[in-house]
Order: sequence, then C-alpha cells, then structure tokens
Amino acid sequence: MTPKEMALTAAKALDEKKGAAISAVEITDLTSLADYFVFATGSSNTQINALCGAVEKAMDEKGVPVLRREGYRDGTWVLLDYGDIVVHVFSPEAREFYSLERLWSDGKPVDLSGVLTEN
Repeated sequence: MTPKEMALTAAKALDEKKGAAISAVEITDLTSLADYFVFATGSSNTQINALCGAVEKAMDEKGVPVLRREGYRDGTWVLLDYGDIVVHVFSPEAREFYSLERLWSDGKPVDLSGVLTEN
C-alpha cells in the first residue's frame, strides 16, 4: 500500500464516522517525519476516540498496523503514527490552537473529493 493510498484510506474512515474538516497534505519534500499528514476534527472526546478507532480498523484491514498512538488520555488531540502517514484528530479548540495546517502550508494539499462524501 502506497503512502497516498494509506492517507486516502484514513480520510475515508474519518469521513465514515462523520469527522469534520478532513484534509490531507503531502509533506514528502519538506520533512522525513512522514509523507502525508491527515487532519480531522471531532466534536467530543467520544467522537475523537471513535474516529481514531475507525482509522485503526480500516488500516488494520489493509494490513497496516499503527506504530504509535499519542493523546488518548487527554482526548483533545490524538495522533496515530503509521510511519509513512500521521493522522491528527483534534477537538475544535486544539485544532485552532495548534494550527498544523498553517505550519505545513508549504506542503501539497491532497484532493479528497473522490473519498469524502458531500455534507
């Protein structure tokens, strides 16, 4: 599975659980941290955990295990590290505060129109 396919799989899983403001950025040429970041917002700690669970399940089904999880206890920002991609699921306040999309704005936005459902 390519890193882009991984990012699209994560975005689709987030969308299926009603994640908000889902986006992805390709950062291959900017850092060695990962090839893609995927972002989403959950409306509550419960939804944030459900979103992360959906991503983990979808990736497991594709044979891609999560390498590291961070932030489950806090519940305002959960990070799922898959090596080639990193999934960030935020509360609305944490997403605005950390503004990772702004920090990585030199990256290439990923077109998710074929993956996300219309709201």
